[in-house]
Amino acid sequence: MQRMTGTMHRGLIAALVGAALVGAAAFSTAASMADAQEWRTSSSLIDPQVETEPFERYSYVNPDAPKGGTLNNAAFGTFDSFNPFIVRGTSAAGLTYFGGLLWETLMQQSMEDPGTSHPLIAEAFKYPEDYSSATYRLDPDARWHDGTPITAEDVVWSLETLKEISPQHNRYFANVTEAVALSDHVVEFRFDQAGNRELPHIMGDLPVLPKHWWEGTDDRGNQRNIAEPTLEPPLGSGAYRIARFQPGSEIVWERVEDYWGADLPVNVGRNNFDRIRYTYFQDQNAEFLGFTKGGVEDVRREVSTRRWSLDYDFPAVEAGDLIKREFVSTRVEPMQAFVFNLREPRFADRRVREALTLAYNFEAQNRTHFFGLNERFSSYFEKSELAATGLPEGQELEILEEFRDQLPPELFSEKFELPVYDSPDDERQNLREAVRLFDEAGWEIQGGKMVNKETGEPFTIQFLGSSPTSEIIVSGILPNLRRIGIEATLRIVDTSQYIQRVQSFDFEAITSRFAQTHSPGNEQRDYWGSQAAEIPGSQNYAGIKDPVIDALIDTIIYAEDREELVAATRALDRVLLWNYYMIPQYYQPTLRYAYWNKFGIPDEQPAYAGIDVQSWWIDPERQAALAAKYNGFD
Repeated sequence: MQRMTGTMHRGLIAALVGAALVGAAAFSTAASMADAQEWRTSSSLIDPQVETEPFERYSYVNPDAPKGGTLNNAAFGTFDSFNPFIVRGTSAAGLTYFGGLLWETLMQQSMEDPGTSHPLIAEAFKYPEDYSSATYRLDPDARWHDGTPITAEDVVWSLETLKEISPQHNRYFANVTEAVALSDHVVEFRFDQAGNRELPHIMGDLPVLPKHWWEGTDDRGNQRNIAEPTLEPPLGSGAYRIARFQPGSEIVWERVEDYWGADLPVNVGRNNFDRIRYTYFQDQNAEFLGFTKGGVEDVRREVSTRRWSLDYDFPAVEAGDLIKREFVSTRVEPMQAFVFNLREPRFADRRVREALTLAYNFEAQNRTHFFGLNERFSSYFEKSELAATGLPEGQELEILEEFRDQLPPELFSEKFELPVYDSPDDERQNLREAVRLFDEAGWEIQGGKMVNKETGEPFTIQFLGSSPTSEIIVSGILPNLRRIGIEATLRIVDTSQYIQRVQSFDFEAITSRFAQTHSPGNEQRDYWGSQAAEIPGSQNYAGIKDPVIDALIDTIIYAEDREELVAATRALDRVLLWNYYMIPQYYQPTLRYAYWNKFGIPDEQPAYAGIDVQSWWIDPERQAALAAKYNGFD
């Protein structure tokens, strides 16, 4: 997973998954039996060339970028905690499950190359030829902000603690039985199974926390508790620390002048802002208005196609003081979908879920709401070689054959295609087929309402949302659901309530996103695994419990080579699609950003991430010109 720390992803989905655990998970084609125990610095799960070339810095950065100034960001909703690792509370902007701005991980996932990691707290790692453990060697210069060295004891405590308090980390590192400090700067992770080629690598995603701080007392003498929310600024190790905050309103991060890792290759030309400020908004229209006036938000990812098409006509844009720009990323596109809670009996029938899928009119929604700028998902691994296409064949077919009796027969004989609404006749046919499927599943229309044939219970769906954006999102499906007699409604709640209800699976239908990488692995258990279905805080929002999917996830995790991993991932993709666990929505083919013209920006941005705002810097002359022309610029 690439951990973005600059601008904040907004809206309905951002509150839930911006910090989703994704992690690189696969295998290293460069690792051979002979050199498996050699110390490695930069390593790749996909491209062996990465391991043979020295990594001095990211190719796109300006190594001479000046430091200074403030990056202003907007955040939506509120916050009441500086602890991002627990289910309780809403953590502040700048914090993520991977540590965010405050805590470093052992390694950093590359901005440029998928499945690639570079040294951070750890300067190197190694593993035996059977992948039964991994040993990490810490950088002796690594320090906490109080000057205390980061030790192997901190790493051991972090793993043990996060597995105990964090549902995401518990599942992500499920195969890690223990961590053992071999010395002050060497730690060994031991696994419960051999052959899991991803585990040695994904241990680099472990955020390292200060044991001595969390086990200490605060200024009032109270014992700290990492299992509880807190508004005491924690001790960190990263390039930034909390300078000041106002709960639910603002948080300001300041660059650590004596940051121990400032000269590491991953940080050369990055972390250039003296301050990163997040201002919170409760209303998206107010947020955008603040952006147009300047001073509260400098860089904005525009996810609204309507705004992108119609609302950037104010004077600052016309004067060239605010720039619109599209960036392209080679990442796997995160699946966005309507997710139905299979814990509700009426969604347990696959025929019902297929019928609901037939009611979604993406084409009309794209035309009327999105100005034709969005594209429809056709895979959980969109824009990658991992996506299932056509009919299963080769190694993918061999994998699926083992489960033929447990899978829909169409999976083997038909190309999966989502319903299309290109004409009025398409609408009639799709809804007619939806009614037929409901009839097969024991539902019929009586007096204009879809009811259970045996009990007379009406079929209802309440979509849960957290902002007015939800009204646009459900506009492509609610009218058609009502046309076939379903009582479909939308309920919008505040962001905090929304997060709590989703984390406790207290919903019928939501919209969510599922980020993927080119190297899937352990995170699939959290998305679709049976065990995660009943663990509050997991990302198996749908409540999927399918032994076939569990087996396919294991095949991905324990794949012996890239070919097997790709085949198994395509098989998983195909099974998820044909079971209609959720209704794929849409994505934007480019990253649409608008920003005030106060920055120096490298000529290129990273191909994989698409954009790295932390590689930008403040241009004093441009900043001064804007400050003279507009009120409020810092």
